[in-house]
Amino acid sequence: MEFPTLSVKLWPPTQSIRLKLVDRMTKNLVTPSIWSRKYGLLSQKEAEEDAKQIEAAAFDAANQHFAKEPDGDGSSAVQVYAKESSRLMIEVIKRGPVAKVDGELSILDKLKEYDGTTFDISGDPRKEIGAGDAEKLLKLLKEPGRKYTRICFSNTSFGREAALVAEPILSSIKNQLTEVDLSDFVAGRPEEEALEVMNIFSLALEGSELRYLNLSNNALGEKGIRAFGALLKSQHNLEELYLINDGISEEAAKAVCELIPSTDKLSVLQFHNNMTGDEGAIAISNIVNNSPLLEDFRCSSTRVESEGGIALGKALGKCNHLKKLDLRDNMFGVDAGLALSEALSAFSDLSEIYLSYLNLEDEGCIALANALKESAPSLEVLDMAGNEITAKAAPALASCIASKQFLAKLNLGENELKDEGAILIAKALEEGHGQLCEVDMNTNLIRRAGARRLATAVVGKPGLTLLNINGNYISDEGIDEVKDIFKNCLNVLGPLDENDPEGEDYDDDGEEQSGHDELELESKLKGLEIKQEE
Repeated sequence: MEFPTLSVKLWPPTQSIRLKLVDRMTKNLVTPSIWSRKYGLLSQKEAEEDAKQIEAAAFDAANQHFAKEPDGDGSSAVQVYAKESSRLMIEVIKRGPVAKVDGELSILDKLKEYDGTTFDISGDPRKEIGAGDAEKLLKLLKEPGRKYTRICFSNTSFGREAALVAEPILSSIKNQLTEVDLSDFVAGRPEEEALEVMNIFSLALEGSELRYLNLSNNALGEKGIRAFGALLKSQHNLEELYLINDGISEEAAKAVCELIPSTDKLSVLQFHNNMTGDEGAIAISNIVNNSPLLEDFRCSSTRVESEGGIALGKALGKCNHLKKLDLRDNMFGVDAGLALSEALSAFSDLSEIYLSYLNLEDEGCIALANALKESAPSLEVLDMAGNEITAKAAPALASCIASKQFLAKLNLGENELKDEGAILIAKALEEGHGQLCEVDMNTNLIRRAGARRLATAVVGKPGLTLLNINGNYISDEGIDEVKDIFKNCLNVLGPLDENDPEGEDYDDDGEEQSGHDELELESKLKGLEIKQEE
């Protein structure tokens, strides 16, 4: 279990940091673990609410402590915050998901959609479904004149008896079903019972010809995947498969590859937030290799390192129809980045690519930027944040960006581009880019010159909703200049509360040389080849 820590020297933390900590707590609360198998896994919505309350309580406790030592540096308050938030998180995990009991609440209030073709019982609140509840709800599936093609049982908790009630009903309508959502439908159940419920549903739906199957948020692991074996083995026409936050280990990934007989028609495959690792990624790459129609592939936060990243990169080279690629938050490294760059030439339809936090460094970034420049003419989203990219890679990045005139979102945050890189990126964005909405260059060691050029480059874009240059080393004068540039649309300029005007020097002369540096950097721009795609 990963508990939140503060990366600040003084108390109190900024609002931005507090929001990030809430996000991290939420992720911890919805990530399958040994504890979640025992106590149950919280839903995303419940985890978000609990995380907000935990953070607020920990913040209050730390604030009270800090008030008693106003002359301190705040380090002890940080320790109080971390200890209190960890304690409260353990309490919530051991409490498990809460089925809100309301005597006036009818089980039929769980119906979110009930229109004759879609049957959706994922409405709030989460509720444990007993045999009686199942009978009341699922008898609606048998009403004369109804032909349901889509069912959604998410945000529930089916027990053994309820599953036995559902089995004959689902079996009787399985031939008309095309979409089945069983995500987050056994929350809080002991492992043995949860696996039995999965097996009952699997047998009931075996032989259905589905185009869409969602088994996310069930802490499946290999046992869970095999509990759904009968259903998976009978699927020859799947177009969309979701296995998000399922504890997909190496063995579970191999089981998925083994059980699904055909992925010829698969267009969406999502494995976000699992513990897949390299060997699991190699198994997934075999699925990708046999999915020529794949349009949307997500394998983010899956603990994949270089070997697995290389395998995925090579397999993706066969996916000529890919439109969205999300590989964020893995440990690919340079070699995997190079392998992926070789596949990008096939992606003529690519519109979104998320490659943040992959340890690509300059070499991997340059290779990917050069490859993207020659492909993906309609790219709308480019995310390469947190890759240790320096100004050395900026010319390749800028040239790529200049060629993407449909770009709507650009995220290069948490790198080391400095003023030199920022000015090159700004130059690339100046001409065209009429659809640009968001530009994120936070935490890049940018000073006054780079911030001013970025602001000037994007302020006139008609659809701009955010310029984020927070967490940089912009002087007070630079901040005033940026605010003046955005004086008619300050709501578009992101917060600057984490900017450090006294930031570390990265050259001998510091801020005093910013004017000279900008002139020198401008001269470098003359050699930047900027071509717009015809």
